[in-house]
Amino acid sequence: MTTTQSTEVPTKAALPPATSTAVRVQNAVIKYGFIFVTVALFLYFALSEGSFRESATLLDTLRYVSVAAILGLGVTLTMAAGGMDMSVGAVAGLGVSVAAQTMVVFNQVGTVAILAVLLAGALAGLLNALLIVVLKIPDMLATLGTMFVIQGSKLILVDGQSITPGMTMSDGSTAPGRFTAGFLRIDRGTVLGVPISVLIFGGLTIAAWVFLARTRWGRVLYAIGANPEAARLAGIRVGAHRALAYVISGVLASVGGLILASRIGQGDVSAGTSQLLEAVAVALVGTSVLGRGRPNVWGTALGAVLIGIITTGLTIKGLPYYTQDVVEGAVLILALVFSFTLSKRRTV
Repeated sequence: MTTTQSTEVPTKAALPPATSTAVRVQNAVIKYGFIFVTVALFLYFALSEGSFRESATLLDTLRYVSVAAILGLGVTLTMAAGGMDMSVGAVAGLGVSVAAQTMVVFNQVGTVAILAVLLAGALAGLLNALLIVVLKIPDMLATLGTMFVIQGSKLILVDGQSITPGMTMSDGSTAPGRFTAGFLRIDRGTVLGVPISVLIFGGLTIAAWVFLARTRWGRVLYAIGANPEAARLAGIRVGAHRALAYVISGVLASVGGLILASRIGQGDVSAGTSQLLEAVAVALVGTSVLGRGRPNVWGTALGAVLIGIITTGLTIKGLPYYTQDVVEGAVLILALVFSFTLSKRRTV
């Protein structure tokens, strides 16, 4: 008697309805959870505090986070390439000192100061690229070293003191220059009621997104971050692309320095010190947006907005500043849980 064997391929048993629903809910939480948290916090503060709903407050919130967001964009680019730029805060602080030195001490116009600051940021990025690409020092260690060198150098540059208009210089003379009105408009000016620093933040966010998501250079950075050896074997110039990421990060950090200099109106030697942690925080928070688990520009921008919402909301409610650090740290931990814990459980 001849028997025939079925050639049908066994299909995977369908999940029970309850399990299927649980999986869909879990995937939705991973993908949209952080966006929900941002919207929920915004609605909470908006409904509980009338002043939070005012347009001036919302614009001031975006203005406040613009520096950390722009620095975070630079960190995002280096993270996409598999690295981490820890020198962005120091470069921003250097930008403040260079701007003040150029206008107050050397009595130059704002345009010259802007060019000098951008050049300083590019040189800092090139220094990082030299240490990482040529000398093969690990990214975090190299940029930490650069951070300390820059922090010390900017103190030497200004003789360890803040630069203010009319200050007495080391030779006994009076500083001849001042911050020009045009330069101060970078953070204090508005266009159609929107702070210029917010417009810069928005424009750079769009530009960074186009670069990372819509150009070959950006896609190559992601490929390098995923597997640099495979990228090298595919003919990609890994070193050149990583160097570019750090130079762009340095320039972005210097733009943040320009905004800071315009905001405080003097060459404060401590400027930029607190910006590193916020920049890294918003970049890491951004990895959890839409469950991508990788650096992305819109996630970084949303992370900056979330930090701004928390800081502004808690300030309006009268909570001490040190409690804000605790809340921001808790939010960062939550973001990391979304990015590195829950995302591994996601079911397609």
